[in-house]
Amino acid sequence: MTHSNAELISRGYRAFAAGDIPAVLELFDAGITWHVPGRSPLSGDYYGPDGVMKFFGLCQELSGGTLKVPADEILADGERVVVLSTVSAERHGQSWSAQEVHIWRVVDGKAVEFREFQADQEAEDAFWSS
Repeated sequence: MTHSNAELISRGYRAFAAGDIPAVLELFDAGITWHVPGRSPLSGDYYGPDGVMKFFGLCQELSGGTLKVPADEILADGERVVVLSTVSAERHGQSWSAQEVHIWRVVDGKAVEFREFQADQEAEDAFWSS
């Protein structure tokens, strides 16, 4: 991977997988905006590293720490980095997995925006709301 913005985002996914949240937060701009669509308890807009930490905490709480968000493929051009991911988790004895598209905007070596798109929004909302 030669694109520096793609490498930055790739480092973030590896750090998240390793449970190194401080390393993930180092990649974020102080004004990062984080958008999760839908109607689940995770849906909404989160602002700044503290807001993203709130989102991460809620994800871990609802999944009992089982959430996995691998970067299956990373595409980058300019400020935009697109990550194709197969997200999975367990909740109340149920396993769930779905394809997602994550769109990042990176400016001056920091992630300033994150947007998530699900392959099946209704199924994802149902899983996180159960």
